[in-house]
Amino acid sequence: MKVISVYGYSKSGKTTTVECLIKELNRRNYSVGTVKEIHYESFAIDTEGSNTHRHWKAGAELVCARGLYETDILFKKKLSIPEILKFYAQDYVILEGVTDFDVPKILCTSSIEDIQECLNPSVFAISGVISNKISRYDNLPVINAITDIERLTDLVEKAALDWMLIK
Repeated sequence: MKVISVYGYSKSGKTTTVECLIKELNRRNYSVGTVKEIHYESFAIDTEGSNTHRHWKAGAELVCARGLYETDILFKKKLSIPEILKFYAQDYVILEGVTDFDVPKILCTSSIEDIQECLNPSVFAISGVISNKISRYDNLPVINAITDIERLTDLVEKAALDWMLIK
């Protein structure tokens, strides 16, 4: 399993970049999983008063909600990325919004100032809104995921970290 992260500020093109990568990796016959980091303190899938919330309050350590078309396993704690990746068996896992895990990254930004603020050594490409304005930043390619997804996916295939070799 190979892992990368796509990160940047809100409205910078992260989700669009992830969507395009998923489609192109699928077209290349790879299976893909994703992890979406939510940065809102009040975020919760489980709501007070729901049956699953009542299970928690009664003392269940792990709760699973199984519907007709979806199954959700709810942990009442934040898992580390390595703990989360244990649930995945896909060829590629794309982390969206994850910055605290050392894997190769695509930085999505809207401006050069955002690049300067967010850039770190793990970035192998830049994408997002800024790709409508520039095509390179220092030694990094700036690639529009909508119009040049093949090129961006080629870079992903080369740069993605093989999680199974290092875990």
